[in-house]
Amino acid sequence: MKAVLFAAAISLLVSLFGTPLYIRFLVGRGYGQFIRDDGPTSHHTKRGTPTMGGAVIIGAAVLAYACGHLLTWQPPTASGVLVLFLMSGLGFIGFLDDFIKISKQRSLGLRPVPKLVGQSLVSIVFSVLVLQFPNHQFRTPASTQISFIRDTRLDLAFAGSAVGVALFVVWAYLMIAAASNGVNLTDGLDGLATGASTLVFAAYVLIGTWQSNQSCQRLNSDAVSATALKCYEVRDPRDLAVVAACVMGACVGFLWWNASPAKIFMGDTGSLALGGALAGLAITSRTELLLLVIGGLFVLITLSVIIQVGFFKATGRRVFRMAPLQHHFELLGWHEVTIVIRFWIIAGLFVALGLGIFYAEWVVGT
Repeated sequence: MKAVLFAAAISLLVSLFGTPLYIRFLVGRGYGQFIRDDGPTSHHTKRGTPTMGGAVIIGAAVLAYACGHLLTWQPPTASGVLVLFLMSGLGFIGFLDDFIKISKQRSLGLRPVPKLVGQSLVSIVFSVLVLQFPNHQFRTPASTQISFIRDTRLDLAFAGSAVGVALFVVWAYLMIAAASNGVNLTDGLDGLATGASTLVFAAYVLIGTWQSNQSCQRLNSDAVSATALKCYEVRDPRDLAVVAACVMGACVGFLWWNASPAKIFMGDTGSLALGGALAGLAITSRTELLLLVIGGLFVLITLSVIIQVGFFKATGRRVFRMAPLQHHFELLGWHEVTIVIRFWIIAGLFVALGLGIFYAEWVVGT
């Protein structure tokens, strides 16, 4: 538990005090946000605000993870390192996207094909490696079974190991793409995505800690099945709690500067990285489908875009004044801070519901 507390505190402090230094660096080089003219007119005042702030979140999280293990003299785990790899890899793709937007002063960064190739490469490497590195109980960071609160009986390897791995790679890629795009679509108002992400990562701190206390390895399930013990067959639950604490603390420190009126934006650097970290935590903690509940705000905002585009193509009319959903309420006249706070409340309710489902499953089964 010390590693979790150390990691959260270090990442918070690094992000809180490192962000203003990064802001000065970006301002000195004129790296400001490009604002689209077809968006809400209130956003035009944000033109020139420093972006690529997600680099601070990634840097603070990785540094805190390393320091947390050094202070407790515990080695890093395969699960933790792979989640951080996924987060950093997608963050790098987002950084390239942001940098091109700034340097070219256009709303489009990386071309669709290079961006897709980069995201796919990082996701596939993660998906393949996460099925490797078995521990002494032959548990790998992830499994080919679809999970909700734990692995279900739906195993993607039903047709053979090679086919199972391929199907898992596709499944993991879809999860990573959905999570990263969900956070990216949510990142449209000052502090909205950062605050919502903080709540979701806090949930994974609790989930990882609980799974660690109720792990099959801790309860010695050699003679008794995991189903009978209702324990969790997660390879490195405590270290996943450390990773979640690192990102949570970094988001809290960054939110101090990202809250309205924002002094810096996270950009695609941050949104893609945070989405990747969420997907990675869900896959390695065996809570893949539960992420749909815990991250319900991201799901709602993504659905608003899908509904808007689909309905417009089918009928030529719009359901919302503008998508994603937060901009619809802006055009209805809601103040930006009001939207952000109410969406945070919705995010918190989804997190509470997800944690309630997670705990209720254990209570009912014991």
